[in-house]
Amino acid sequence: MPTRLRGNLLFSPSNTGPLIEERQVVTIHDITPLEHPEWLNPRFAKWYQFLIPRLVHKARRIIAVSNFTKSRICEVTSVQPDKAVVIYNGADERFRPKSSEEIARTKDTFGISNFRYILTVATIEPRKNLQRLLEAWDVWHVNLPQDIWLVIAGAKGKDLVFRDAVFNRLPPKICMIGHVPDEHLPALYSGALAFIYVSLYEGFGLPPLEAMACGTPVLTSNVTSLPEVVGDAALTVNPYDIDAIAEGIKRLIEDDNLRKELPQKGLARAKLFSWERTAEVTWSVLKEAANL
Repeated sequence: MPTRLRGNLLFSPSNTGPLIEERQVVTIHDITPLEHPEWLNPRFAKWYQFLIPRLVHKARRIIAVSNFTKSRICEVTSVQPDKAVVIYNGADERFRPKSSEEIARTKDTFGISNFRYILTVATIEPRKNLQRLLEAWDVWHVNLPQDIWLVIAGAKGKDLVFRDAVFNRLPPKICMIGHVPDEHLPALYSGALAFIYVSLYEGFGLPPLEAMACGTPVLTSNVTSLPEVVGDAALTVNPYDIDAIAEGIKRLIEDDNLRKELPQKGLARAKLFSWERTAEVTWSVLKEAANL
């Protein structure tokens, strides 16, 4: 790749790039391999433990997808803060409240037409904290109406990257629907009573933003980048506290005022994040880096 650049600037948009190339801007989405290698395939973690610290020092500019990610890059790798620029991810325009007809078709597609549901969308891997979510659900589901289920959308993480997420057992009223194609996600979000995302570590965390853009009340973690993304437009809890997660589920279902307030705040909050804005600021950083 460096031989093809012929002196031009290289944009490396996803955590990796050639170490030989100095004329480069790299986007770092998170530094999980440096901070939590126990969640990853050991070979994958070791490679990125070698690569990321060298790459961020080599590149002309670093784009971080949140202030949290920037702060962790600077602290862990000792790179200078003025070398890193925060550019948030965006919510795609297709994520917006969908009609009851489209929601019904999507529910039929995934066999979830016979009940109301709380939704989570996450890769099945340790960082997403699904075991604690399942334990919280086990605590509280008996107090919910019989027709409310927990729907988990997401495929197993690739063995090349992630360690297995091992579940002790599946509580009642759990429906795991596997990978959901992008075209079905907006209606799946829109049809949910609430969206839950209690991940332990996120460089940004797109699913809560997408759920807010669809007008769905959100419960998410109060750690890493997630409070930065959702602001006051979501209910946040300690993702390590099973009782706190269970209490959050209870509030989202039983507190009518909260259920009315959060979708309004979420829709307004989601409008602050657009891919057009991301592209505009990225282009400015690339032009500046090209002239260094």
